[in-house]
Amino acid sequence: MKTIGMLGGMSWESTASYYKALNEGVKSALGGLHSAKICMVSVDFEEIEKLQHADDWDSTAVILAQAAKSIEDGGADFLLICTNTMHKVADQIEEKISIPILHIADATAERLCADDIGCVGLLGTRFTMEQDFYKNRISESYGIEVIVPHETEREDVHRVIYKELCMGTINQQSRERYLDIIESLRERGADAVILGCTEIALLVQQDHTSVPLYDTTTIHAEQAVSLALSN
Repeated sequence: MKTIGMLGGMSWESTASYYKALNEGVKSALGGLHSAKICMVSVDFEEIEKLQHADDWDSTAVILAQAAKSIEDGGADFLLICTNTMHKVADQIEEKISIPILHIADATAERLCADDIGCVGLLGTRFTMEQDFYKNRISESYGIEVIVPHETEREDVHRVIYKELCMGTINQQSRERYLDIIESLRERGADAVILGCTEIALLVQQDHTSVPLYDTTTIHAEQAVSLALSN
C-alpha cells in the first residue's frame, strides 16, 4: 500500500472528512482492520485565509510548499492538497517536491467525463468560481463547459463557506440558498453541479436536490485510495 500525503487544515472541518473517507475506502477495499497509510501536515487556516483575501498567493505557495516537502520527507508517495482553492498554487508546490500531486480538478473532471456530463455548474470560493486556474483546467483539458453563479449568488456562496462552514456552522437558511443557486445553474443549462469547495458537502448532499452533485472531497479521496492500492 502506498502512503497518501495529505496537505490539510484548509479548513480542518473538511480535512476531517478526507481522513474519514480515505480510511473507509481502504477498509472497504481490503477488509479486516486495514486502514490508510497517511502522512499529513495541517496548516493554520487563519494565516492562509488572510493571505488569500490580501491576494498574496505567492506567500501561500511558500507556506504550502514547505508543508508539502515535510510530507514528502515523511514518506508519502503522492500528495493530496485537501482544498480546491489552493490548487491555484499547485504548480508552485509541485516545483518544490518530487512526488506527484493528485489534482482535485482532474479527478473531478475524469468522473464528469465518465458520466458524459457536457455542461457543469461550479460552486466554490469566489477565487475558485471567478479565476481561471480551476475552470480552465476542466474546460480546456476535458472539453466540459463550466458555468458559475451570478455575482450576487457567488457572494453568498463565498460568505457561507468562510463565515459558516469553515467554522463548523450548518445553517438551514444557507442550505436553502445554496439549493436555489443550484437550481438556477440547472435552469441555465448545467447537467450537474460541482461542489468545488471541500466544505460544501457538509451543507448540501445529494438527497437535497435532483440535480446531480459531484462532491470533490469524495471524488478526490476515492481516487487517492485507488492509487494507494494500485501496483
